[in-house]
Amino acid sequence: MNFLTRFRFLPRVSTPKVMSFEDSVSRLGSAIKDLVASAAKDDPSLAGKSEKDQAEVVQWIEKVGQGDIVKADNFKDLNSVLLPRTYIATNYLTAADVALYGALHPIISKLQAPEYHSHPSITRYFDHIQSIPPVRKAADASSNYTLVSFDLVHTPKIDRTPEPPKKKEKKDKAATIDSASPPAPAAAATSTAEVPIDEGKIQKKEKKEKKEKPAVDAAKEAKKESKKGGGGKAAPADEGEPVPSMIDLRVGHILDVQKHPDADGLYIEQIDIGEETGPRTVVSGLVHYIPIEQMRNKYLVAVCNLKPANMRGVKSFAMVLCATSKDGKEGGIELIQPPENSKPGDRVYFEGAEFENATPLSQLNPKKKIFETVQPGFITLESKEAAWVNPATGSTHKIRTKDGVCVAPTLVGASLS
Repeated sequence: MNFLTRFRFLPRVSTPKVMSFEDSVSRLGSAIKDLVASAAKDDPSLAGKSEKDQAEVVQWIEKVGQGDIVKADNFKDLNSVLLPRTYIATNYLTAADVALYGALHPIISKLQAPEYHSHPSITRYFDHIQSIPPVRKAADASSNYTLVSFDLVHTPKIDRTPEPPKKKEKKDKAATIDSASPPAPAAAATSTAEVPIDEGKIQKKEKKEKKEKPAVDAAKEAKKESKKGGGGKAAPADEGEPVPSMIDLRVGHILDVQKHPDADGLYIEQIDIGEETGPRTVVSGLVHYIPIEQMRNKYLVAVCNLKPANMRGVKSFAMVLCATSKDGKEGGIELIQPPENSKPGDRVYFEGAEFENATPLSQLNPKKKIFETVQPGFITLESKEAAWVNPATGSTHKIRTKDGVCVAPTLVGASLS
């Protein structure tokens, strides 16, 4: 029986009615029960905001109470379950997360870097939950749940560089052709009796070289095309005038934020943008403009197809979209906010028939300066809504998700970058 079969569905045969939230909490170990009660004391929503959510919360608390879910043998399965999730039961913090955090704590607190790096989704989830204010407050009130520190800066990085197998094969083939054609003079250094045969071989080799030379040229051309910016559909996609729909914008959720150890003005964030590979490491120069408390657990808009850049020794795999006051940085910088109830990975796009259904580039070519060309049109309107104003036509295209328009909290007429 696999993990999901054992833990996702609860047996109903011996339970004539669904267990209440209070009953499920009462069956937890005393330390976890006190932790959940303390966190939920001032926030009734931790039990679930709807009947459906409450049922999910109860089910997950029961699973935690059974104990198997946090056994080391099941870490691989739990890591897979948490991979696409920010929270275990719903899309917001609940008592189920507090209970799971409490059950994981005695195990996670004993792990060293190689061990917790081997289960990145669990580590990311645990660190996020322990940093949320109501959980931290409840944990600090108990001697059982000290803050666990993780070395996230030196987490093994995920290689996001796409592999070019076809181009490599062509290159290898070209090298094989070059090395498979020995120089003709070597064949001429044979005895007089063998000359007619060797001449025939030489002629065949010359014909073969002439015949296969186009393949070498084709490999060289493929290499040239690769340097120009990729092949297939990606190459023509960034031709012509830069347009905003070339930019890949997505909803992100900050799971962890720390100050850069080697730069006073930089934050290092772990941002969930709904990818199976887990959160991206993002470096932002916001220390002097947005307090770290206002960065934690924040939902934002991320620019996801810029070329990764090294920022004081840490590679950044995205950019946080911010609004800067029309009076300059001193006037304030704010994170652009997606609509309420947005989820990590939600597509952010520009209104307008020519943009709404367009597919962004997989990666912006820095040499073509697409973002830099389009960016001057980014602005916040009188309504504080984020938009792109076409400099040629003056038309306004709001920046939105399927659930609504993205906004700056207070800034009007601000530039976005």
